[in-house]
Amino acid sequence: MTAREYFANIYDNVKSIAIGMKITIKYCFQKTVTVQYPEQRLSFAPRYRGIHEFELDRCIACDLCAKACPVDCIYIDKTAPRKIDKKTGKVDPKGGELVRYAIDYSKCLFCALCTEPCPTECIHMGKLHDLSSYSREDVVVEFTELDKKGQRTPIPLWMERNADHIPWVKEEYERVKSGKIATTAGDIPVVK
Repeated sequence: MTAREYFANIYDNVKSIAIGMKITIKYCFQKTVTVQYPEQRLSFAPRYRGIHEFELDRCIACDLCAKACPVDCIYIDKTAPRKIDKKTGKVDPKGGELVRYAIDYSKCLFCALCTEPCPTECIHMGKLHDLSSYSREDVVVEFTELDKKGQRTPIPLWMERNADHIPWVKEEYERVKSGKIATTAGDIPVVK
């Protein structure tokens, strides 16, 4: 190595450090942005993929969602095939029964591949993001049990605890408890 190459290497290193420090210092003096969650609402991207919302009365138990899942976290048990009544758009009560529809959120990637092949669009990604729990069994959501309570998605612990004193949480809690579906299609207006 010549002296010229030696000093060229030192120059290149000092130059790259200066470029990095310029970027670091630029962000060092900016005002910090901290959202005081859950008192303040988090803003999500328009196509945010949260915990699934499931409409049991539209599910024909075709298993396409379970087959599309790359990590096999969807469990479906049925007694017989189910068909949609064309007049009501709901499952024909004379058909089979959906015994179990569960998703294991300890495995789920939130990739939304399960929503794409569904012919009845009974499963879609919701807006809730937190499913904190105290045990591993609690992250397996039994949607058939939720449907018996009139819900489409589970109610997170933080929502139950904060619904009384935070207005936006109370509004979201009432929506989930009443079984209303969150807006779909990413809240993106349709272009005509």
